[in-house]
Amino acid sequence: MRPVLVGLVLMASASLAAAAETLESVSPRDGVSQRFLLLKPEGPPLASLILFTGGDGNLKLSDDGRLGSGAGNFLVRTRARWVAQGFTVAVVDAPSDHAAEGLAGDFRGTPAHAQDMAAVIDFLRRQADVPVWLVGTSRGTTSAASVAIKQRDKVDGLVLTSSIDHGRGNLADFNLQRVTQPVLLVQHQRDECQESRLDNLQPVVDKLTAAQAKELIVVDGGNNRGDPCQPWAWHGYNGIEDQVVSRASAWIKGHLSR
Repeated sequence: MRPVLVGLVLMASASLAAAAETLESVSPRDGVSQRFLLLKPEGPPLASLILFTGGDGNLKLSDDGRLGSGAGNFLVRTRARWVAQGFTVAVVDAPSDHAAEGLAGDFRGTPAHAQDMAAVIDFLRRQADVPVWLVGTSRGTTSAASVAIKQRDKVDGLVLTSSIDHGRGNLADFNLQRVTQPVLLVQHQRDECQESRLDNLQPVVDKLTAAQAKELIVVDGGNNRGDPCQPWAWHGYNGIEDQVVSRASAWIKGHLSR
């Protein structure tokens, strides 16, 4: 089935520096719509990035493109910063058949999720013939890694921040040997979230044996507030957003292949 595209022009809030934002939708599976926010740089993009939020992955985007949930997530709140680096950015919501529960359970690792993201990738390719990278944070790293494995001919690179390295969704349980794209891992030195601690990450790094290039960047500093697995803790790079986005963006730019 050919994806159906829907666009609605929105004006972003002041936090997005008055950048224009659009609500887009594709239909990757029969009867299912996949919504995402789309932001474009002023000039031709260097690459397109798909951003995967953590938690249940449910942004609850309204018909006018407003965020019903997840606004504080590291990748969601920094989306304009990635655009300022010269990238087109798509921030994906849960698909319509998972609107209630979001990307809960094991859905992030399913072929259906990968099919949904393939439709978003195809949309981005039609916008600009540039590399498409997947960027995930926390539970979003499960989506990014799984889609990169299942759709590796469509994905040009990966950025995994605060990777899930323990318990359900542990990236070390994935067939990461099939990941051939460049992979950047970013981790906070003092992340206290049980599911994404730095001292659990080495098995994930070790399994990326076929990656075209791989690097682990460990950062420190910032603020630590509230639940250690939530975005205002070290887990979400609170207070060092610019550093993380700048360093990750520089790495992406140094590994663009198309």
